[in-house]
Amino acid sequence: MSSDAATAQQELLASLRCPVCGRALSLVADSLECPSCHSAYPVVDGIPRFTGDQHLASFGRQWNKYEVAHADEDRATFQAKTGIALTDLHGLQVLDAGCGGGRYSKVCGEAGASVIGADHSAAVIKARQLCSHLPNTAFVQADLKHLPLEPQSFDFVFSIGVMHHDADTKSVFDAVAKLVKPGGRYSVWLYRRNQWWQEVINNALRRRTTRMAPEKLERWCEWGAWLGGLPVVNKTLNKLINFSAHPNRENRVCDTFDWYAPQYQYHHTVAELQSWFQAAGFDQIQVLPPEKEGTLYRWVYEQDLLIGSGVNVTGIRKN
Repeated sequence: MSSDAATAQQELLASLRCPVCGRALSLVADSLECPSCHSAYPVVDGIPRFTGDQHLASFGRQWNKYEVAHADEDRATFQAKTGIALTDLHGLQVLDAGCGGGRYSKVCGEAGASVIGADHSAAVIKARQLCSHLPNTAFVQADLKHLPLEPQSFDFVFSIGVMHHDADTKSVFDAVAKLVKPGGRYSVWLYRRNQWWQEVINNALRRRTTRMAPEKLERWCEWGAWLGGLPVVNKTLNKLINFSAHPNRENRVCDTFDWYAPQYQYHHTVAELQSWFQAAGFDQIQVLPPEKEGTLYRWVYEQDLLIGSGVNVTGIRKN
C-alpha cells in the first residue's frame, strides 16, 4: 500500500462511528472496537466489516465474478443518474451508498472527490480492487440503514439502483439522507413501477428465480444474454420478460442475474420518491430525465412500460 493510500485508510478508520451507539471506534489489532458499548468489528483485507452478506449475497457473487466496468459508459451513466457534472466533484466529500463493484466510486475518485463507498455485500472486495489506484477512495461493508459514519458529513451522497433491494426502501432512503450536509446534494435512482400486467409477470418469475441455486440461475441468465443480443427480440420480448440488452455480453449476463437473484425488489413512482425528499428536509428537488433519448423511447418510458427503468430524483438539503 502506498503512503497516500495508507493515510487515506487511517483517515477512514478515524472517521468511523459505532453503528450501535454512535461513538468513535478504536483500532485494536485487526478489529475496530467501541469503548462505550464494547461492540467489535473486524477489518478484513483492509476493509472494515460491519455486516455479512445476508440477503444480499447475490450481489457479492455477481460483482466479484463479472467484469462490467466501462470507463466512458460509467462516467456518462453517473452524470445522468446523479445530475452532477464530473467537474463539480473535485474536493467534495462523497458517499456512494450501495457501491457494488465500485464503478461509480471510481468515477468520483478519478474526478478528484474524497470517496467512501459502502455496500452490504462482499462486493466491496471488487470495489477496493477497482479503485486500488485511488488513494482518495475507501470502502466499508455495512448496512445502509446503520452506516458507521458521522451524520451530515458529506457534501454529496448518491445511490444508484440499490435501496429497493431492502425489505423497506424508504427506511434506507431516510437513513442515508441523514448523512448529507446542509446545502449538500442527494441523488437517488430506484426501479420504476411498471404497468400492472408487467408487475404480475415479473413477480411470478421472481418467485421462482429467487429460490434457484445461483449456478442454475446463471445458466438461465446465459439464455437471457443470448436473447438480449438479438436486435429485434431485445426491443420487444423484454417488455414482457426482463433481460438485458447491453451491447456487451458479460454485462447482459450480470444485469439479468442482478434482476432475478435478489430476495427483495421493490418498484416505486416519481411522486413517491419526491415525497420522501420533501419529508427528509430537501428542496430544489428535480426529477432527472432518462439517460437515453428519442421520441419513442421517451414515450415508452413515460408510460411506465420500460422494465428496468428508473425513477431518478436529486435535491439539496435545506440549511
